[in-house]
Amino acid sequence: MAFDGLVMAAVASELAGKIVGGRLEKIHQPGPSELVLVIHTRDWGKQRLLISAEARDARVHLTDGAYVNPLAPPVFCMVLRKHLEGGRIRSVEQVGLERVLKLSFDSRDELGRPGSKLLFCEVMGKHSNVLLIDPGSNTIVDGIHRYSHSVSRYREVLPNRPYLPPPEQGKKDPRQLSEEQFRSVILNSDLGSTLTEVLLQNIAGIGPQTCRELVVRAGLPQDYQLEYCGEYELNQLWAQLQKLRQTLEQGTFAPTLLLDRRGQPLDFAALDLSHLPAFRRESGEMNRLLDRYYGNLKQRRVMESRRQSLLQITRREIARFKKKLALYQKSLAAAEKGDDYRLFGELLTANLYRLEQGSEARVENFYHPENQELLVPLDPTLTPGENAQAYFKKYLKAKNTREAVLAHLELAQAEVSYLEAVEIAVSQALDPEDLQEIRTELEEQAYLKARTQQGQKKSKKEQGRSTPLSFVSSEGLTILVGKNNKQNDYLTLKLAGDEDIWLHTKDIPGSHVIIRLDRHPEVPEQTLLEAASLAAWFSKARQSGKVPVDYTRRRHVRKPKGAKPGMVIYDNQRTLMAAPNEELVERLMPAD
Repeated sequence: MAFDGLVMAAVASELAGKIVGGRLEKIHQPGPSELVLVIHTRDWGKQRLLISAEARDARVHLTDGAYVNPLAPPVFCMVLRKHLEGGRIRSVEQVGLERVLKLSFDSRDELGRPGSKLLFCEVMGKHSNVLLIDPGSNTIVDGIHRYSHSVSRYREVLPNRPYLPPPEQGKKDPRQLSEEQFRSVILNSDLGSTLTEVLLQNIAGIGPQTCRELVVRAGLPQDYQLEYCGEYELNQLWAQLQKLRQTLEQGTFAPTLLLDRRGQPLDFAALDLSHLPAFRRESGEMNRLLDRYYGNLKQRRVMESRRQSLLQITRREIARFKKKLALYQKSLAAAEKGDDYRLFGELLTANLYRLEQGSEARVENFYHPENQELLVPLDPTLTPGENAQAYFKKYLKAKNTREAVLAHLELAQAEVSYLEAVEIAVSQALDPEDLQEIRTELEEQAYLKARTQQGQKKSKKEQGRSTPLSFVSSEGLTILVGKNNKQNDYLTLKLAGDEDIWLHTKDIPGSHVIIRLDRHPEVPEQTLLEAASLAAWFSKARQSGKVPVDYTRRRHVRKPKGAKPGMVIYDNQRTLMAAPNEELVERLMPAD
């Protein structure tokens, strides 16, 4: 993904046809580096122009997205409102083939006198900025990012400083490039470079993926090196640059969005990227495709942030219970000495008639087949009889401790198993709804405090339930996979029929998998193997080579009373070995 000069050219071309002549009604600054300009146009109605100077996602495009504004507008937003609000957009121009967009405004000052202002949108990675310029004096009114010479020796971005455009990169504009200049640029480059690298370093306006696309369209491999380039290769590459020149001069861009199987955007460009694999390609306006791509990217980042938050909580709880397990196991090991205390007490009682008070007693162990003597430690302040009673008390205490510890140990092990299943569900969640369902589950289990807001609490019926993942086996049977513990319960205990096949990784946290047999009396072998592979993939053992998977009829699966969500017991199972296979997952998942 690269917002290159070619993408900026496509954006500028579309904006010129939509917002020029429009009146700037409102200006918002939802984030420290983001602006939204609400523009009223005669032919297109209200248009919302997003300008972002964020280091990761600097861009300019029309948007339909919703942005939350701060309670108090930032200083730069107030400056823009003072100078631009109510003005009309006179022109939209790209500066050369740079990633710089210049918006010209006809506006009025606070005394009502007509004037003009320029808004420069510089999409330059970490150097991105938005600057309001007074064209009469060529001075900076303000910038969304201010900095002095202590930050940049090239220029200052401060009010009343002269405006300097970003430094030129010394690249050739393909619209002004002659064939002779092209050959000179190519032949004077490092022979060890690839053609993609040569184009990227010398031709303006094209990013890495566009360079690779031009090389591929020339009939050459993406990594074709310059040292192997001859007259034929140069001619083919020059022909592609000529086509690029025509596209820029005529504005005949082919904006393309690459999508995966689930319809998630992968990449974008102002040309069709034929060299990149994609399940589906979508064409349309550059602004619309950019809005969809970055909107989806924002959602994915929000989702990843929520995922990490839930993972932090579950891993913290797992670590806490594992500490408890270690303490219980230590206490259990100490309690195992109770049998020794009982033996000491019985031997002392049997030999009381011949024992004297002291620090130890040598007694005959009549439990040993050879009546071997045993040295029993004594408390010299107590009589032998009192020592025997003390050992019996220690035995009873150890016995009671062992029973209590075993109960706590079982509960702690169940909690660890449950939380590890939650951790896998969080790690493998595909949608924000899945994460919200897991969060609700953790709130119900008291691992999280419920976040309810007045007027927003919904009943369980209103909240609905997300659906399990659905696959179709190569033999046409439906395979369902639960995405979290609550969904596993629903899938296994309510949705599946008694004769359906239930699968789960053996002693490994993972999803419940159901093969819907419908009218099939028995499960076909290939379908069983595919379902087992899915069970292995949607489990903690995803990165393993071979995984044991249990399977049985659903009627043999039941939930113990009081068990955590997703926790079941089963019998009459068989076990087979399956390999997690991502390609199989993609192949069996129906297309959207």
